[in-house]
Amino acid sequence: MLSFQDFFTTCTGLWTTERTYHSTLRGEVERSYTEFRVAPLTAAEKQSILSSQSIASFQALPLDTVKLTDNETVCPGFAIAFDTRSETGEQVSMSLKALFVPDHYLTTTQPIETPPLPIAAQVTTPLGETIQGFYLRDEGYSEAGAIAGRFSYQPTRQTLEMTTYYRRSVAVDQMRIIAPDLRLRTIVTYQRPEANEPPTVIDLVGFGVERKQAI
Repeated sequence: MLSFQDFFTTCTGLWTTERTYHSTLRGEVERSYTEFRVAPLTAAEKQSILSSQSIASFQALPLDTVKLTDNETVCPGFAIAFDTRSETGEQVSMSLKALFVPDHYLTTTQPIETPPLPIAAQVTTPLGETIQGFYLRDEGYSEAGAIAGRFSYQPTRQTLEMTTYYRRSVAVDQMRIIAPDLRLRTIVTYQRPEANEPPTVIDLVGFGVERKQAI
């Protein structure tokens, strides 16, 4: 069983993946190949992300930045650069940084107002086992600019799940490590509904097997 910190340590390195995407509304299927290069965040990179989160999709979060910046190990994260090539020949390259902040680093005991989760992101595990919080990115996948989302980590399943609310869509991205060099990836994208309604219309479903490469 991987601890929260150990999960991110395992994720570093070079990963390759073959994915299949199903467009549920159009009835189309597309495949792609991606290479991910993943490195841990430096203290300076974490501070930069914390500084930019005020323009994220949620309200400015009441974070204990002193604790977050004084101890480099309290909140894990990674810098990701990837190159994707679809079966039609389309190529996309991107890099981003993401910081994962458990809820107990918030400086308020009042609940933070967040949009309702879609059913694919709802977690029911024994109390105290799942780690939940916010993850902050300096760039979004679907839309440019800093953005925040919710995450959950289940140690017994070695599964990280990230939910991001964009302006027009809601993405649920799950990453499960089943061996030190092998992980499963699923992405479910919903159409974003009106405010305060849970997403229900699924637009895209993606599946992938990701393998860590020796460097």
